[in-house]
Amino acid sequence: MTQERILVIGGGVAGMQAAAALREEGFEPFIIEKEKAAGGHVARWDRLFPTQLRAQEVIDRLSAGAEGIGSATGCEIVSVLPEADGVTAIAADGQRFEGRAAVVATGFDLFDARFKEEYGYGMYENVVTSAELERMFREGRVAMRSGEAPKRVAILHCVGSRDEKVGQNHCSKVCCITGIKQAIELTEAVPGVQVTNFYMDLRAFGNGYEELYRRSQVEHGVTYVRGRISEAGETLDKRIQLKVEDTLVGRPLRLTVDMLVLLVGMRAPGCCSSFGLPTQENGFFAPRDPYVETVASPVRGIYLAGTATGPKTIGETVNEAVAVARRIKRDLAK
Repeated sequence: MTQERILVIGGGVAGMQAAAALREEGFEPFIIEKEKAAGGHVARWDRLFPTQLRAQEVIDRLSAGAEGIGSATGCEIVSVLPEADGVTAIAADGQRFEGRAAVVATGFDLFDARFKEEYGYGMYENVVTSAELERMFREGRVAMRSGEAPKRVAILHCVGSRDEKVGQNHCSKVCCITGIKQAIELTEAVPGVQVTNFYMDLRAFGNGYEELYRRSQVEHGVTYVRGRISEAGETLDKRIQLKVEDTLVGRPLRLTVDMLVLLVGMRAPGCCSSFGLPTQENGFFAPRDPYVETVASPVRGIYLAGTATGPKTIGETVNEAVAVARRIKRDLAK
């Protein structure tokens, strides 16, 4: 078949895999990425659940599959318009990109933990997000602001997920297992550290997740408390004092830790409100049908892949990226 250009908006896991799959189907994919380099959020991660594979290995494999595919980096798309015989993507700087179809693989944004003021993020030195803890893992050193290694760490689940107060009612799906994985990594990075996970409901749904949860307790001594932290305060020596209710035994707890890690959830990317595409109640892009047309948008010529439609694991994202290429081939052949 004559090669037809397909725009891929987003150069993360979904975008790179979709581009590789589109090329295999005979198309000419073109990746448009707003950051200076491809890889998305996964490129900033250290190790991945449940096997603790290095995230960079996944990025390297995907990059190899997309090698030689045309791209524009540092280019943010602000709207995607259907045309008579294709689509046009318009960038913030006025550039226009045309193709026979477009795959929206814009990923997700991380919840801004400053909206949960009661936890002290941005105010207290040793309150960090899960993304910032990953950076410490990647740099090979977990430390408090003073430079010392923490002796006691608390990990709080569901920050910016399942929370009506901040308009984030949905479950971010991967936070529970991320908290389990990070607890294990903490015990490996800081010998002797005591790690406590505070959770609403622990959702270890995937292959190997429950096993990792059990291993974190049996082999690494991680403690789990079902309860929400109601308040965090800073002591004179810059430690974090927590007030929490243990909902299993129905009693309040007070705990002082050296570091509080906030497991920030996934939120819909900002472009969801500007692309002109229908969105779901949770703010993510809406597929044409949530059961049998999950990679097609309600707008002709525009397709969806990965976490642009909601929280997903890497495996689910990769599978959707392959599926969207096959769907485009089928539709354009009609």
